[in-house]
Amino acid sequence: MELLECINLEKSYGNKKVLKKINLKIPRGKIIGLLGKNGTGKTTLIKLINDLLTPTNGKILVNGKEVGIESKKIISYLPERTYLDKSMTVEEVIHYFEDFYDNFDSKKARKLLKDLNLDLDLKLSKMSKGMQEKVQLVLVMSRSAELYILDEPLGGVDPATRDYILDTILNNFSEGASVIISTHLISDIERILDEVIFIDNGKIILSSDADELRIKEKKSIDEIFRGMFKC
Repeated sequence: MELLECINLEKSYGNKKVLKKINLKIPRGKIIGLLGKNGTGKTTLIKLINDLLTPTNGKILVNGKEVGIESKKIISYLPERTYLDKSMTVEEVIHYFEDFYDNFDSKKARKLLKDLNLDLDLKLSKMSKGMQEKVQLVLVMSRSAELYILDEPLGGVDPATRDYILDTILNNFSEGASVIISTHLISDIERILDEVIFIDNGKIILSSDADELRIKEKKSIDEIFRGMFKC
């Protein structure tokens, strides 16, 4: 049984089709890049998988069951924009996650935050955007989930922070779990990818093992992406 399967998935807003006949299978134990330009349907697909939107047609299965309360228990989701209350301290946010998620490891979160030399009594509002994103990533990766979905985790942060984010992802997801990373910053992330899915205009136009694709095309994933999506 696949960890995640989308079957003939479609999403429309009025007459505008945002996703068109999406069929994909996500196995266990992989880091998968969901790659495409901004506005091509990546975030819509992610919101559907997280049961934040309702499909117009088709269905989504997680562990063979349609998305809902049970799938939310095993999916750890990092949205593109922070949803945390910035008036809260880091310690208060940790307690919030402890109360909300049975699979949240507060000891792991505190250790990772300590590695950042972060004062747990500091309010999020007093932090830089990059530091806020690090905190939210630590919280998401401190859940013992089966599927981690990260929407543009590298957007708007400096190169050093990007390296920290990638290393945190690599070293902290549960054994046997999978990670979907949505991004248009391919060069920064391709070193950790096992598989890639290219999406454009609401359709999957390419799905491949990352190494096999590099060998076949004799190019990096970033070079392939730029060639396919050049203006």
